[in-house]
Amino acid sequence: MSADLNQKIYVAGHRGMVGSAIVRNLEAKGFKNIITRTHNELDLCNQAAVQAFFEAERPEQVYLAAAKVGGIYANNTYPAQFIYQNLMMQGNVIHQAFTSGTRKLLFLGSSCIYPKLAPQPMREDALLTGKLEPTNEPYAIAKIAGIKMCESYNRQYGQSHGIDYRSVMPTNLYGPGDNYHPENSHVIPALIRRFHEAKVSNAQEVLIWGTGTPRREFLYVDDMAAASIFVMDLDPVIYSQHTLPMQAHINVGFGSDVTIAELAKAVGVAVGFQGNISFDPTKPDGAPRKWMDSSRLNQLGWQAQTTLDVGLSQAYQDFLLNNTQD
Repeated sequence: MSADLNQKIYVAGHRGMVGSAIVRNLEAKGFKNIITRTHNELDLCNQAAVQAFFEAERPEQVYLAAAKVGGIYANNTYPAQFIYQNLMMQGNVIHQAFTSGTRKLLFLGSSCIYPKLAPQPMREDALLTGKLEPTNEPYAIAKIAGIKMCESYNRQYGQSHGIDYRSVMPTNLYGPGDNYHPENSHVIPALIRRFHEAKVSNAQEVLIWGTGTPRREFLYVDDMAAASIFVMDLDPVIYSQHTLPMQAHINVGFGSDVTIAELAKAVGVAVGFQGNISFDPTKPDGAPRKWMDSSRLNQLGWQAQTTLDVGLSQAYQDFLLNNTQD
């Protein structure tokens, strides 16, 4: 079944790393009617504004990639903002999409929805089986609520209104549009900046916190966008065969993980840093492993395409283009 390239698609959060990748991917596929709004044009926390937008535009599909996001410091410092803004944004968008007749919606969550001590790799059925990581619990609770909102609307209105609202949970993402802020960035953009600065200053060594032994999984953001569109477009019968009404979310991961030491070496190669890499074992390591079980998505026919080496090289080019460093 060929896609209708003229259908109206709203991408919420199109300026973020994932939202911009979804827009890129849709445009590459030939979709011609993609709607976006900046935060200044549409405050998704404002219920009346979101209602007016949906009544005027009536999109046929919605990708809900808008969220308030941040690292450990931001989550710990602004927990009220993280739970309020994310609950309001997704609540407004999902409900107004429903009331305006949007039949298909994809909600993007986060791997932090899973319990802190979830067995590895983390399967979809680990959701709500234990306590969350305290530092980002408010954000995780909001994302869990988004999953359950999509499931609940499907359960109540799926048959009567023909709606089909789905959720995907990405692993750690990186790539074009990432945040390279010195304090607030995640591990890959932080390492890219540090290795780049070391290269520019001819430093002999880069020191990494921790032992280098924790394992993490990383997915290139354009692969995440491709997976999102793949899941959105799955035949409803096939989707329902691989999910449950009250466990309908799908993990999106790369399929394997690497140690922080291996990651640091790969970033050094991508950046062209020639010096030594050392580790400070007196600094905290964090969780020993965070790895998503993506077998549900793999069985549906999707696999990540971008290797870490290729992805890091492209991420470094994006850093050079969009940061004013030498």
